[in-house]
Amino acid sequence: MILGINIDHIATLRNARSEGYPNLLDLALIAVDAGANQITAHLREDRRHIKDADITSLKANLPVPLNMEMALTEEMVTIALKTKPYAVCLVPEKRNEITTEGGLDLITNAKRLKVIIPKLQNAGIKVSLFIDSIKEQLDAAYELKCNSIEINTGAYANASGNNIELEITKIQKIAQNAKLYGLGVHAGHGLNFKNIPPIAKIPEITEFNIGHFLVSYALFVGFKNSVSEMCKIITSYKS
Repeated sequence: MILGINIDHIATLRNARSEGYPNLLDLALIAVDAGANQITAHLREDRRHIKDADITSLKANLPVPLNMEMALTEEMVTIALKTKPYAVCLVPEKRNEITTEGGLDLITNAKRLKVIIPKLQNAGIKVSLFIDSIKEQLDAAYELKCNSIEINTGAYANASGNNIELEITKIQKIAQNAKLYGLGVHAGHGLNFKNIPPIAKIPEITEFNIGHFLVSYALFVGFKNSVSEMCKIITSYKS
């Protein structure tokens, strides 16, 4: 089991005053001390939270892998090739969105992905694709020869009533089929202590990337305790 802690919103708090604190690297190291297996950071085109210097600093100083989320742009590919994080997760990106809305459409973006994915892989960077629980998108991921998929759990996190079970079933099927394809299976978006158990029970999912909830909960209990509690919950279903 790999738990990646997304530290974007620590940077959001830092940028609110541009005073240099809270220090991103210090808190990333606290997350690692609490049990995080990797650090995830999304370098957006508008630099609303993570900055270029953050990616450089994290890559140079982290004792665990850096997972860089990024859009399908030449600028981001160039930065990734220069920085060489352990992995990148390719995500859709809109300037006016509050957070990532939906998975990446691999079919529409296939032509660009066929160029970008091998370019990153040839540099020794593992490539994950952030997708919705749709069979056609998974089939496209397989054809594109990525290393793994990250299932967008946003629809599940926002579901209510009978739709919750429907979303869980969709995620289970995509995870099972991805495993049959030989792809790594990750999950993330909107996960918290309450809704993660059914997802953590899915054996094919071996990596979770979680951020906003843990950063928010840390206001009450501290960042180390927040991350540690999530580690314990996930591990209880993976042991």
